[in-house]
Amino acid sequence: MILFSHPTLNANAKALINGLHNNNFLFKLYTCIAIFPGQLLFKLGEHPKLKDLKRRSLDRKWQSFTRSKSFYEFGRLLASKLHLDFLLTHEKGFFCIERVYQNHDKWVANKLVRAKKDGITGVYAYEDGALATFTKAKQLDVNCIYDLPIGYWKSARLLMQNEFDTNPDWSDTLTGFNDSQVKLDKKDQELALADVVFVASSFTKKTLEEYSGILPEIKVIPYGFPEVSQKKHYQSLENRKLKILFVGGLSQRKGLSYLFEAVEGLQNKVELTIVGNKAVPNCKALNTALEQHHWIPSLSHDKVLDCMREHDVLVFPSLFEGFGLVITEAMSQGVPVITTDRTAGPDVIKDGIDGWIVPAGSSSAIKKIFTTILEKPEIVQQFGLAAQNKALTRPWSVYGQEMADAFSSLKKV
Repeated sequence: MILFSHPTLNANAKALINGLHNNNFLFKLYTCIAIFPGQLLFKLGEHPKLKDLKRRSLDRKWQSFTRSKSFYEFGRLLASKLHLDFLLTHEKGFFCIERVYQNHDKWVANKLVRAKKDGITGVYAYEDGALATFTKAKQLDVNCIYDLPIGYWKSARLLMQNEFDTNPDWSDTLTGFNDSQVKLDKKDQELALADVVFVASSFTKKTLEEYSGILPEIKVIPYGFPEVSQKKHYQSLENRKLKILFVGGLSQRKGLSYLFEAVEGLQNKVELTIVGNKAVPNCKALNTALEQHHWIPSLSHDKVLDCMREHDVLVFPSLFEGFGLVITEAMSQGVPVITTDRTAGPDVIKDGIDGWIVPAGSSSAIKKIFTTILEKPEIVQQFGLAAQNKALTRPWSVYGQEMADAFSSLKKV
């Protein structure tokens, strides 16, 4: 039986919980905010200004398994809404995300003695929220199952250092290098305590080669695809521009400068739409680039999917990505994807069949594919249909079942 711990929950966590529940592996789900249909908070979530609450709604069948403690996470959400940024300061603010994770971790750790008596054999926890839980679990001889959703931090620093050197104008957007040594050390301590590590891409597994300790077994199980709910209407490229889309945080970690370079000289043949929030407000290189293209700061998830269907191809040129859910989202909408070898692309895309894989940091490789599409526009539909067919073979339920099958092979679970 598995005690599942995740402070905020997301699509992949929910799919995993479903797999655990359906296979009778779920002991308890511990999270910060849990809202179920019929509750007052669920009804309040209907209000446009409180839509964040609706995102925390969970499947009613999990209700008896779920435990929540919401003070710090509610505080974080409220501080964000009120723009009280001093309360959210990285690692120091009273309601910063680090404090949310740390308090959740300690809360779960304090529940383990009772949970052990009630029969749990494993705890499943995520990076930055597992140290206290795993430390206690080891004392109780409970299996420590670790989820690393993004690549290993040392690899990130090694791979991204090149961007500081070669693209200094974009370096301000690389905000992920602000973690203190204390926080980084805790990541390594979590890894040292893990009995098994789950990752969602081969690239994430590869990044762990930089870990200096002894690694446990690493299992690669890619996430699922969103439901394929409708077919895309493909329009002829005759007498119009190729419509290119990027969706994601506006940071050089996403390889944005290489996308902008790739469309240079093609402005009369392509149009680029960028959907995402700026990592920082005052990066001159980013702001200048956005002025030359169509920028949409934010869209709801449903609107993102609509936007995807309105475009011919999605480009996700990330330089360091644990997975990249926009890849599978676009494919599910019948939109072929150009992405790099540092994402889950190689795990879910067959290069040259239902999408394209390019080397990270190569604007010329991206431009070459644009040129190929412009010369042979029928491949947009050909690849798009193949991508959507791929999505049909791997819905979220498949991911949940594969995770449950993996648990069944673990010792003590």
